[in-house]
Amino acid sequence: MTTAGSVRAEGDHGDRGGLRTALAGLTTRGRSFLAAGAAAAVCAYVLGQSDLLRVGLLLAVLPPVCAGVLYRTRYRVAGSRRLSPSRVPAGSEARVHLRMDNVSRMPTGLLMLQDRVPYVLGPRPRFVLDRVEAGGRREVSYRVRSDLRGRYPLGPLQLRLSDPFGMCELTRAFSTYDTLTVIPRVEPLPPVRLSGEAKGHGDGRQRSLALAGEDDLIPRGYRYGDDLRRVHWRSTARYGELMVRREEQPQRARCSVLLDTRAVAYAGAGPDSAFEWAVSGAASVLTHMLERGFSVRLLTDTGASVPGEGSDGFAGASQGSADTAGLMMDTLAVVDHSDGAGLSRAYDVVRGGSEGLLVAFLGDLDEEQAAVLARMRQRSGGAVAFLLDSGTWMREPANASGPPDDGGKWSRMLREAGWTVVGVPRGASLEEQWRLADRELSGLAAASGGEGAG
Repeated sequence: MTTAGSVRAEGDHGDRGGLRTALAGLTTRGRSFLAAGAAAAVCAYVLGQSDLLRVGLLLAVLPPVCAGVLYRTRYRVAGSRRLSPSRVPAGSEARVHLRMDNVSRMPTGLLMLQDRVPYVLGPRPRFVLDRVEAGGRREVSYRVRSDLRGRYPLGPLQLRLSDPFGMCELTRAFSTYDTLTVIPRVEPLPPVRLSGEAKGHGDGRQRSLALAGEDDLIPRGYRYGDDLRRVHWRSTARYGELMVRREEQPQRARCSVLLDTRAVAYAGAGPDSAFEWAVSGAASVLTHMLERGFSVRLLTDTGASVPGEGSDGFAGASQGSADTAGLMMDTLAVVDHSDGAGLSRAYDVVRGGSEGLLVAFLGDLDEEQAAVLARMRQRSGGAVAFLLDSGTWMREPANASGPPDDGGKWSRMLREAGWTVVGVPRGASLEEQWRLADRELSGLAAASGGEGAG
């Protein structure tokens, strides 16, 4: 939840420009009274009716008097906004809570509250607040929803003041606004063995020491509070001081998720497009791997990654996992098509990193990009590619016949390089494709094991 800073909307007074603004705020009723008063005054002059002249003057004077009183009324109103939640998946709703506090010593009149929101979040909300007593508070709320990822500003909040007769309205705008982040949809994934290793090798995960290296395995000097059962007596005799054994450092699996954002690789747009499926898939895999304790890294075809990410990515299964996931989701919320035509920059990043599982979400490929991906496989312990063919995604599911086209010879080229390739048809479930990749990888491992036994 986020809270907007409270601000004050207060009537200005003392200048002619402000008075003209107040007169410009006359409502239809106020302008009608003014016109009726002028007409009555003219008729009274022509007909010589003094009583009609008094009525005309009353009608004509009432709107300016109401405007002047409203303009000089010192309304001091503080407003705040709270989002619940401030980060919401695409297609889900968030609730916006507005609170108005009357911080003056006098009650307010009728207040009309309006919040400014982008059109993709829904209609502009409007509320009518009755008289707010001195020191009183009013709270209202509305819902917003978007099927499109992005960061959307909410505000500024506008307050319209009205006099008791409805002759004049003045608008006061607050200066603060909040931002609603709409992140990609995250689909829960089942635990599978996507590793590229045979069974019996540490659960098939490429591992590395989480902290330093083999230097941490030698004994170190005794520190106050160390358990005496960890004293290494042989080293103690050698160095002449108490030495204790270091605890075995935890090892952490690594996973890199490559998101192809090239504009030339995708066709179509909207929440049901191939690119949005790829972004949602990358978000789901990143979240799943973080929950499993992997050290994850997000890459795009431009070589860019999440701001603040280390060379080995973000660590999972820690107290900061929720913050890490939120940072990655914020990055994916605003990711867009790139102008690049190749994956060479991403290859340079993968080549300089450590081995681990590589999961790629790819659009249309050509021979050059398929060759780059084949070289990427050499720097990973396991590689899984979800290939989204534009030709398949541009057809309606009812018109698609036969097995999905998974890229033809480029798919075969990746398989020959060691990739596990899954062609993604339009409207496919990521969970099903995730299980399919696991089955294909298990089949390859069994086949290679059978050939070795023969």
